[in-house]
Amino acid sequence: MRETFQNYINGRWAERTDNRLQRENPANTAEIVCSFPDSGPEAVADAVKAAADAFESWRFVPAPRRAEMLFRAAEIMSARKEELACDVTIEMGKVLKEARGDVQEGIDMTYYVAGEGRRMWGQTTPSELPNKFNMSVRQPHGIVAAITPWNFPIAIPCWKLMPALVTGNTVVFKPSPFSPISAYNLMRILEEAGLPPGVLNLVFGGDDAGAALVEDPRVSMVSFTGSLEVGREIGAYCSRNNKRVHLEM
Repeated sequence: MRETFQNYINGRWAERTDNRLQRENPANTAEIVCSFPDSGPEAVADAVKAAADAFESWRFVPAPRRAEMLFRAAEIMSARKEELACDVTIEMGKVLKEARGDVQEGIDMTYYVAGEGRRMWGQTTPSELPNKFNMSVRQPHGIVAAITPWNFPIAIPCWKLMPALVTGNTVVFKPSPFSPISAYNLMRILEEAGLPPGVLNLVFGGDDAGAALVEDPRVSMVSFTGSLEVGREIGAYCSRNNKRVHLEM
């Protein structure tokens, strides 16, 4: 076994369960490439609390400062592109050429979103009252749940995490149990880039962790990429409970 992973909650690597999952090398199923927590509702609750606490300060960090951290993350990803691509191939079987493209999409998105940190414009409009004008300012939603699939284990998390972070949201990230290594790598990179504790939390696990995350009342928005069946359930739940939801199925 190459690695043993833990959850990342409030700036610390830890876990709240003795239950663990394993990931095999799809090219050699006798080879276990890593193990990671099969998290339950308790770990999810810890992660959401950390995100809620961090939101109170992160939302007031100037957007260009948040963007600087993402730019540093993109630089680190660029420097480690080959290593990241090799891990993609090992854990989910994509050929190395395509894995490099997956990583490059994540790099490109992170650079792009870092630039958006200086382009988060509001609007001003005339008022019918004298000496008055109307103004709008963009505000973060709060805590975002990011639930990602196995087939693009770097690109799709970057599509979800980076826009949420640069706009002042905090995030609980629940990756597919088929791509834990890439999720771990991405979390380490963002930690190294300077994200404060609690701003991004990583919770490994399966259906139980995903359901607990979606149903936590403190989560303001759910971004999900995955199966049609699960996406329909998430969409229905969020509509009943007035949660913002983004689905790719």
